Amino acid sequence: METIGGKYEIFRKLGEGATSTVYLCFDPFTEHEVAVKRIYPEVLKEGKRGKQFRHLLMNEASLAGRLVHPHIVQIFDAVIGEDESFIVMEYVRGGTLEPYCVPESLLPIERVVEIIFKCTHALEYANRLGITHRDIKPANILLVQPVGPNGQADGEIKISDFGACIQAGSEQTQTQVTGVGSPAYMSPQQLREETLNHQTDIYSLGVVMFQLLTGRLPFQASSNYGMIYQICNIEPPLPSAFRPDLPPALDAIVRRAMQKELDQRYTTWQEFAHDLAQAFRNQGLMARQQEIPDSEKFETLRGLHFFDEFSDIEIWEIVRFARWEIAASGTRLMRDGDPGDHLLFIIEGMVQVSKEGHLLGQLGVGEVIGEIAVIDRRHPRRVADVVALSDIRFIVINGQALRQASDACRMHFYQGFLLVLSERLARTNALLAHA
Repeated sequence: METIGGKYEIFRKLGEGATSTVYLCFDPFTEHEVAVKRIYPEVLKEGKRGKQFRHLLMNEASLAGRLVHPHIVQIFDAVIGEDESFIVMEYVRGGTLEPYCVPESLLPIERVVEIIFKCTHALEYANRLGITHRDIKPANILLVQPVGPNGQADGEIKISDFGACIQAGSEQTQTQVTGVGSPAYMSPQQLREETLNHQTDIYSLGVVMFQLLTGRLPFQASSNYGMIYQICNIEPPLPSAFRPDLPPALDAIVRRAMQKELDQRYTTWQEFAHDLAQAFRNQGLMARQQEIPDSEKFETLRGLHFFDEFSDIEIWEIVRFARWEIAASGTRLMRDGDPGDHLLFIIEGMVQVSKEGHLLGQLGVGEVIGEIAVIDRRHPRRVADVVALSDIRFIVINGQALRQASDACRMHFYQGFLLVLSERLARTNALLAHA
């Protein structure tokens, strides 16, 4: 079987471009499928252009093992040599967002907001590492799974192609590579070759959001010069000008992300993400969908005190294995002595905890219930009755899923359990002291 680098077994070609061919390969060491971008040797020998491309290739290769985030394509390996150059990446099956940027193939509105929300968190993570992407566009945002009939997909995405990125502390922060990126998605600052920060990516993501919502770019011109003039001098239209059913909240988000002046644009990724999460609660947008979006799940977990010490990556991990449920007032959630291997976090409403008819207390938003049975695997039994005092919403964490979570995620859960138990013990001691 033909290999790349004498190691990666080629299954089939995924695509090709002017500078490289991408193959689906098998890594026998990890026993996983990977995508390998093989660079054409002649590209790196084309004088000034070859030198620039080598610089971009080395830039991307330098990120191998650094960007580890659920919404960023991971780079596993890279080789840049005279005879062979390639980059080994995580294989993402769903393709790019490009097919969903035309009016006849638009994704559902809530799915677009979900995708942009996840992009904000991925790019915030990169920014904390001193990395600005600088080439955000639909072609560099991949869907983990193909979109099914009626535009339905799980909304999981991965941002790819950090070759044009700026890394803090590198020469690029002073001397930027010109001619990199797609003009239609560039911020005015990037087009004027000014010193850039994460706000250039915020602008570009605003353009992507506009295009995914409307099926067209905010600025259209017959030449790059005309495009550049409009981006630097003309105010963009609102998305609702092309799609009247869009709620005003989304117009406001796109408008702020695409502000020409930095002091009027979103200054942080957190502000951008917050407004996206709020958009689900505006104009009845939430009522249009049957399931809770991942963005709301993430924001809910992040808002609970129990998860203060969890990283964003760990929060996303929990989003994937937790369940969101509701129960009517009077529902018995747990029965004393029953077996059980899951715990609950209350996110709305109140519950009553009792044992053998004696009231032990009431618990509300943010409280965890049932952790004892999950911790004590030798005797996984409930130690009290828990009944809903009102209609409640809660998060269910299965014990088996928790035990299969990452080491860091489990550690933070068990640290949180210890704090909860110590606080409850302290309250019990105080009550006994005053009895």
